[in-house]
Amino acid sequence: MKWTLLPLILLPLVACEQNAEKSASASAPGRPATPSYEVVAVEARTIETTSRLPGELLPYEAVAIYPRVSGFVEAIRVDRGSVVKSGQLMARLTAPELASQRAEAESKLNGDRSTYDRLKAASDTPGAVAQHDIEVAEAAVKSDQSRVRALKALEDYLVVRAPFDGVVTERNVHPGALVGPPASPSTPPMLRVEQVGLLRLTVAVPESDVGSIAEGAKANFTVRTWPGQKFEGTIRRISRSVDPRTRTMAVELDVDNAAKRLAPGMYAEVVWPIKREKPSLLVPPSAVVQTTERTFVDRVRDGSVDVVTVQRGIGVGDKVEVFGALAAGDQVLRRGSEELRAGAKVQTRPWTPDGASK
Repeated sequence: MKWTLLPLILLPLVACEQNAEKSASASAPGRPATPSYEVVAVEARTIETTSRLPGELLPYEAVAIYPRVSGFVEAIRVDRGSVVKSGQLMARLTAPELASQRAEAESKLNGDRSTYDRLKAASDTPGAVAQHDIEVAEAAVKSDQSRVRALKALEDYLVVRAPFDGVVTERNVHPGALVGPPASPSTPPMLRVEQVGLLRLTVAVPESDVGSIAEGAKANFTVRTWPGQKFEGTIRRISRSVDPRTRTMAVELDVDNAAKRLAPGMYAEVVWPIKREKPSLLVPPSAVVQTTERTFVDRVRDGSVDVVTVQRGIGVGDKVEVFGALAAGDQVLRRGSEELRAGAKVQTRPWTPDGASK
C-alpha cells in the first residue's frame, strides 16, 4: 500500500520543478539588451535674432594735456567739468629763462646780421672781402634766425588751448605750480579733455557672430544709470581682427550724446542684432555634450552612434545653434552621452515635443 501511493505523491513535485525550470529559463537573459534612446532631427532655419552683449562707453576723442616746456602756472581758466570750445584758452604758463634765451638769440641775430651787411657792402670793392667770409656770415644769420623761431615756438606752448570741443574731466594743477614735460608715463597730466557730445560704444562680438556685423546697422542698448530706457548706436568701425585670447572682435558704435545723459566709462548692455546669411543647424541644448576636450553631439546612422564634433552657437528659443559636419534631417540623441563611443549599437525612438516618444 505504501509503495503504491509513493509514485502518486512524487509526480506532482516533479512537474512543479520542471515548470519552475522553464520559467527561470524564459526569464534569464541570453544577451544584453540593446539600449534605447530618444532621437530628434537636426533642424535647418535662417536665424534673425538678437543677443545681449556687454559694452563700454568711451569718449569720441580724449587727450591728456602736458606742458611742452617747463614753467610756472600763471593762470588757469578751467576746472573739472568745464565745457570748452576748440582753441579756447585754458591755461597760461610763464618761463622767465625762456624769455631770456629768446632775447639772447635775437641779440646774436642782430650782431651777425650787421656783420653780414658790412661784409656784403665791402664785397662791392673787388678783392676787399673773400667770398668764403661772406658765405660764413650768411650761414650764421640763417642759424640765428632758426634759433629765434624755435624759441618763439616754445613760448607759444606757454599758452594752453583746447584741442577740440569737449569737457575738462581732470585738473591736477593750480596757479603757481611748477610744471614740465612728463618724466614718465605715470605722471598725471595737467588737464584732460574729452569729447562727450559724441561717444564710442565698444562691444566685443563673439567670433561666431562676426559674420552678421553690418556697418551702418543700428543697435539698442541700456545703462544702469537710466533703467528701463533704451539708447541707440550706429555701427561705424569694425576692427576686422579676432582677439586670440577672448575669441572676440572689437566693434565700435557711434552714440549721439547731445543731451549729455550718458558719460564715458558707463557699462552698457547691447541688444546685438544677429542675422545669418545661410540657414543654421539647430538641436536641443541637451543634445550637445561639452567636455574639457571637445564639444560634440551623438548622431545615429543605421543603429550606430557617430560622435560629431561641433561648435556651439547662440540659443534660439528651445534650440541651440551648432556648427559641424551635420546636415538637416540627421538624427541625433536628444540627450547626448559621454558614455557612448563611436560605433556603439543603439535602438532609437523618435521624440515628440509633448514629451511622449513614438
